Amino acid sequence: MCYQPVTGRSILKKGSSRSRAVWSLPDPIVRTGATLDRHNEWWKAKDMNEHELNITVIGAGHGGKGMAADLGLRGYSVRLYNRTYKNIEAIAARGGIEVSFEDGRLDFGPLKMVTSDIAYALHGAQVAMVVLPASAHRDIAIAAAPYLQDGQTVVLNPGRTGGAFEFRQALRDAGCTADVVIAEAETFLFASRSIGPAQAHIFRRKNTVPLAALPATRTEQVLDILQEVYPQFISAPNVLYTSLNNMGAVFHPALTLLNAGWIEATGGDFEFYIDGVTPSTAQMLERLDRERVTVATALGVRAESACDWLARAYSAHGANLYESIHDNPGYKGIRAPSRLRHRYIFEDVPFSLVPIAELGKRFGVDVWAMEAMIQLACVIDGVDYRHRGRTLDRMGLVGLSLREITRLVQTGSIHPHPDEENGQPR
Repeated sequence: MCYQPVTGRSILKKGSSRSRAVWSLPDPIVRTGATLDRHNEWWKAKDMNEHELNITVIGAGHGGKGMAADLGLRGYSVRLYNRTYKNIEAIAARGGIEVSFEDGRLDFGPLKMVTSDIAYALHGAQVAMVVLPASAHRDIAIAAAPYLQDGQTVVLNPGRTGGAFEFRQALRDAGCTADVVIAEAETFLFASRSIGPAQAHIFRRKNTVPLAALPATRTEQVLDILQEVYPQFISAPNVLYTSLNNMGAVFHPALTLLNAGWIEATGGDFEFYIDGVTPSTAQMLERLDRERVTVATALGVRAESACDWLARAYSAHGANLYESIHDNPGYKGIRAPSRLRHRYIFEDVPFSLVPIAELGKRFGVDVWAMEAMIQLACVIDGVDYRHRGRTLDRMGLVGLSLREITRLVQTGSIHPHPDEENGQPR
């Protein structure tokens, strides 16, 4: 099979007074195998049997590699972007990602492009699937802002808590005026792990994953595009639902912090959701879950309990959270973090627990268990996660009333519609 870099294309900066080439690729070089050029790009000539939808996967970690491989395997035109090229060099050399599944299957997902240039990664893509730790969402929004174009869709997989709010605010801060649809998934579509430089393993897909756009009036537009790609995505009422049904906030920080000694002593050599979830640790998870649901209720959101979520997403059932987690075959085989410096702390504390706790305090909810986990993480890591986290200010929600936040998520504006001002139903 022949692979070639694209030549002669220019990327135009949005809003330029005249066409300005950010960069262009050199004359084409065609040869068998993967072609790497000085621009850190790898491009595969188009196959006639590929789907027409162009998808960019942003991030080549556990989830990004799994999603890129899965999409490539199913015939989609996939561009994989990662900020650090050396982390994707092996993928470029292979021309894609080897992917294994829980049933023992081994397959290969070919990719259209592998790149470390955000401008080229976004150019011409209808959908950008952001599969990165939430700590990178703001940076990616700022980097992408000059190159996003009208009609493109950005999906945060997942948004954690307040991801769409923060991404929207960051684009505004960066001066992006493109009409871009921002959406967030409640959780990642499947449990996956990077198991080598160009290898990924997908454990199990979730049955359904709620998704919402900001504003909610554009959710169906996003689902119309993604239904062909991942029919597991279903409509959520708005981004408050996807944000406050963030189960990573319940599971990840507490299980890591409460198993800190075991992680450090063994290097994470135990099953995180099986060995790490005991009756006692499950009690803390249940307390955190009650606080999350109470915060959601204060914001007018009827949130799922963790037990209900496990039943819907994984068909796992039990009399309590301990039993439900142990009934989930999708968790079997997932090892604990090898060290405490892990995204379950540096991502899920500041970008899941902190925004939920901030919203809780803003609207009068007692969130002492969340505050305890946040404080414990701050002490262990020596980091002020409250300051670094997704605050009301970074989400663009400072000073907003519940009614204004509700309007924002539904319509995209905090200002009332004229019919609402006149007392008429919309």
